[in-house]
Amino acid sequence: MPTTPGVRKRTTTFRRTELPASSRAETGDRKLPVAALLALATAVFITSLTETLPAGLLPAMSADLRVSGSAMGQSVTIYAIGTALTAIPLTAATAGWRRRRLLLTAMAGFALANTVTAVSTNYPLTMVARFVAGVAAGLAWAMLAGYARRMTPVHLQGKAIAIAMAGIPVALSLGVPAGTFLGEALSWQAAFLVMTVLTVVLLGWITATVPDYPGQRAEGRTPMLRTLHIPGVAPVLLVTLVFVLAHTILYTYVATFLGRLGMGDSIDLVLLVFGATCLLSIWIVGANIHRRLRTLTIASTLLVAVAAAILAVLAESPALVYAAVTLWGLGWGGAPTLLQTAVGDAGGESADAAQAMLVTLWNAAMAGGGVAGGLVLDILGPLLLPWSVLALLMPVLVVVIAARAHGFPSRRAGTTA
Repeated sequence: MPTTPGVRKRTTTFRRTELPASSRAETGDRKLPVAALLALATAVFITSLTETLPAGLLPAMSADLRVSGSAMGQSVTIYAIGTALTAIPLTAATAGWRRRRLLLTAMAGFALANTVTAVSTNYPLTMVARFVAGVAAGLAWAMLAGYARRMTPVHLQGKAIAIAMAGIPVALSLGVPAGTFLGEALSWQAAFLVMTVLTVVLLGWITATVPDYPGQRAEGRTPMLRTLHIPGVAPVLLVTLVFVLAHTILYTYVATFLGRLGMGDSIDLVLLVFGATCLLSIWIVGANIHRRLRTLTIASTLLVAVAAAILAVLAESPALVYAAVTLWGLGWGGAPTLLQTAVGDAGGESADAAQAMLVTLWNAAMAGGGVAGGLVLDILGPLLLPWSVLALLMPVLVVVIAARAHGFPSRRAGTTA
């Protein structure tokens, strides 16, 4: 589709600063490639659901594998460890691979890992499979946001990432309950086999609809650690680490917190409200991120902070708990899109390296949030969980506001207002 000279000029400037050299002039289509983006969203859904599915199947899995519930719970931890340990080195090692080949390889890793998990009767073998799934997740997550950016024109990149990231709340709000239901109705093995079948279908979907791009030439790559010196990358990574840590502290133990409030029977409904508002948040962010990334990030932080304050002070009222969870979902749902867009913008030619660092810190924060929340729970009690979230979000807000020039700029490259 032809473009005006002004649009063409803005697009060229943006690509010079934000897209790898090999991807310039590859996004001439002015429309969203919906089928390809939904394939990426399904990949995100599979990665998110594979990580959390054991949580809903824990009793049956631990009984069949003859280990304790706490030991079986480490199948979630080792997944996160696999992602955190390998995202950066694998991203560096595969930087020259063609992008579709790399994505297909990562998703094939999920098919293999979930199949082994389903058929294994041996706990150590199951843990190895879970580690492999985490490795595949690190490889996929480091490229998915960049892939969505690369296949869309500049002014639609925020919407593209929002569509791709929609797989996260869908997995948490719908996928986990559905997997748990399937595990109870048939078996936990059936739930993992369904994941394998879905992944095999996705492999064909990716091959048919997702465009292929070359990897980055060796001479054009920035060393991983040097990426931290690019203006704006470090502030975004710091915000990611602390924001995800704050969220995970409360989300991991939200059932315990609600139980302390006498709302133990309402956990499913509370999580449904959270998931629904997360989806709404993704839509809002996708529609506005191109021109309002900074404003949306500040609003996201404030919404989660206000939600934590309500839960800390006014949680005796069930109505206010639901109001707080609504604000929490509105603030959190778009956060992955905002942070991945921000680090991609800041990283520029080194966007994939910056994304790999974000993925590593994200998973480290999730693991750390579980530990930190457990310590707060044991030492201070569940009612102090929201206060810890509030305390962590204050420095997040300060960093976002301070990073006005780089990281969370008042105007993104490629915009005119």
